[in-house]
Amino acid sequence: MILITLTVLLVLLLLSVPVAATLIVLGLFLDEFFSPFPLVNAMGDVLWSASNSFLLIAIPLFILLGEILVRTGIAKGTYRALESWFSWLPGGLLHANIGTATLFSATSGSSVATAATIGTVAIPQGKDLKYDQRLFTGSIAAGGTLGIMIPPSINLIVYGFLTETSIPQLFAAGMIPGLLLALLFIIGTVLICLWRPSLGGPSTHHSWGERLSGLRHLVPVLVLFGIVVGSIYAGWATPTEAASLGVIGAMVIAAIMGKLSKSVILEALEGTMRTTGMIMLIIMASYFLNFVLASAGITRELTSFLEAAGLGPYSTLLLVIALYIILGFFIETLSLMVITIPIVAPIIIGMGFDPVWFGILLILLIEMALITPPVGLNLYVVQGVRQGGSFNDVMVGALPYVAMMLLMAVALVLFPSIALFLPELLN
Repeated sequence: MILITLTVLLVLLLLSVPVAATLIVLGLFLDEFFSPFPLVNAMGDVLWSASNSFLLIAIPLFILLGEILVRTGIAKGTYRALESWFSWLPGGLLHANIGTATLFSATSGSSVATAATIGTVAIPQGKDLKYDQRLFTGSIAAGGTLGIMIPPSINLIVYGFLTETSIPQLFAAGMIPGLLLALLFIIGTVLICLWRPSLGGPSTHHSWGERLSGLRHLVPVLVLFGIVVGSIYAGWATPTEAASLGVIGAMVIAAIMGKLSKSVILEALEGTMRTTGMIMLIIMASYFLNFVLASAGITRELTSFLEAAGLGPYSTLLLVIALYIILGFFIETLSLMVITIPIVAPIIIGMGFDPVWFGILLILLIEMALITPPVGLNLYVVQGVRQGGSFNDVMVGALPYVAMMLLMAVALVLFPSIALFLPELLN
């Protein structure tokens, strides 16, 4: 039954059937051939229960927050400020790409929005200064992945919703791994550019006056981060309420800067509705599929298979990690999460692993899937922003950062406290 399920799923995805439709069709197929009861009769209740959650309101709000930041050009000032601080390192603007992505991730909650925004700002400058386009675009794609690790993160909200794990604890757990991964990207980039200077670009030096004056451009992002994350951990707001405060804060900042207009608001709302519709359809469809999988006994069959294999906790964990790496080549990241989490998470957590820690490890693996071909979404986003050049440049440029993510995954497995230190401190 498991083999048939995987085969049908892969066939539908390879036929380019939309993800939400794929999950519904697979659920109906399994219901028809493997369930003794007409589970389709429960579809209405399942879809309603999947969407009827106060927590999920945070998703469109965080998307709207990111849309406002993208369309008001706040990221451009942030990029210029970080360029003055980091461009003296070997690799030059590559570090501004990563640093800006790190800061932008602390407000957008979306890796795609982060990669698109940084790419729009950075790529023209990289071309003017004759940077090697492989590592330059790879750094943007990789930096964009931090958007789903550093809080607030839409993917962490989805994980918490599917596993009933505390969102504030997940946000706290993602902070240190996200910052360490950004630091690892910078260190790795320095080493690569020391080894092959031609892969980087010219290092530039700025006066302390320029650096200090540029810090004012970081204020909007830091203020929004303080509003969103600070209100959660101060106990003033839930994640959903904090997201609404962030939207209000973004609009006020944009108005003060003279960048808020009717067209900006309408474009931000349109982009929010489009993205939210896609995410919610996938979540609802995955709920129905997982309901069918559990009712038809596939979840129990998979659990029994793993138990019969006699694998220990860490052997099972390594198997799951390998599974996510392989599936990440072929399945879009959000779809990969909602399809697998309800099946995999109970098994891993049942073996004694912390659900918060596993959530961060899972997000790291999902980050890798964002920059691994053939369906690495951030690769296509950056290539689209380039508007020309070979797609192979982006893929090759992202490979060193995939290796750095694997190194971070090893560190998380060996030292779980990297993810658990802050949640335990704040608990």
